[in-house]
Amino acid sequence: MAAEWPQLSYEEWAPTCDTLHAHTQLLGKLAVALAPPEPELQHAALRLTARGWETLPLPAPDGSGALVVALDLRRHEAAVEHTDGGAERVALTPDRAVGEVTRGVLDAVRRLGGAVTIDPKPQEVPWTVPLDEDDEHAEYDPSKVASYFAAATQAALALAAFRAPYRGRSTPVNAWWGSFDLAVSLFSGLPADPPSDDFIMRNAMDAQEVAIGWWPGDPRYTKAAFYAYAHPAPPGFETGTLAPAAARWEPALGEYLLDWNDVCGAANPHETALVFAHSAFRYACDACSWDPALTATAEGHPPPVS
Repeated sequence: MAAEWPQLSYEEWAPTCDTLHAHTQLLGKLAVALAPPEPELQHAALRLTARGWETLPLPAPDGSGALVVALDLRRHEAAVEHTDGGAERVALTPDRAVGEVTRGVLDAVRRLGGAVTIDPKPQEVPWTVPLDEDDEHAEYDPSKVASYFAAATQAALALAAFRAPYRGRSTPVNAWWGSFDLAVSLFSGLPADPPSDDFIMRNAMDAQEVAIGWWPGDPRYTKAAFYAYAHPAPPGFETGTLAPAAARWEPALGEYLLDWNDVCGAANPHETALVFAHSAFRYACDACSWDPALTATAEGHPPPVS
């Protein structure tokens, strides 16, 4: 069966996208509340799996085992599962408000694993209504979610293939619920000054890194796209020329972009995504004076398996 690389435009599914984004924030808030803290806030990251967005196993508050909370984008429901076999599900359709789903999931977590409290204030989004009170975001179109999930799956596979040979410290393909994107971060091993004293910046960006990611678009930039940035970026970083030819610097975002439609229109979308990721990484490492031998491992030199 041929791989599906569906077209995706934020403007065409914005209400459903925002609802889904809000649902992922609940999973992220549970990870923040229950997972042991890790450098660069890795404990707060989610994963894109074969069924949708999921937490890693989280310690049950009552010490009874572990919990996984998932957004099942095939069955269109939130799932709370305990390692003892207990499970509860909360439907995302038909058009159930974020507040209703949030309350249902939190109740399920408490019944299966004990008392938990989250900070319900949404993060990195234009809206401010607490998740458990949010009746505004309710539209959920399963067909649009299916298209998003198919696109996100292909993007995640490309990011994983790019990251695989790198011999330095790196992250898995993280699903970030604040910015609703997928990303891998590759680290040089050196510390870096955070760009601000904001809690997220102070804790997430304290090491030299190159990040390659993908997101489905948002109100600032309504096209799905792969992106790349370096931290800290040197003066003139925006002047690079990346491959393929459609890749470009986007001043409003401060990142290099390759629009999703340009990837989907290529003869080999997966290879095109990898060309962008490798081109961006090589350029960023050169501009930021990374160890060339470490940089070369991302290209498989030496190979991870011989």
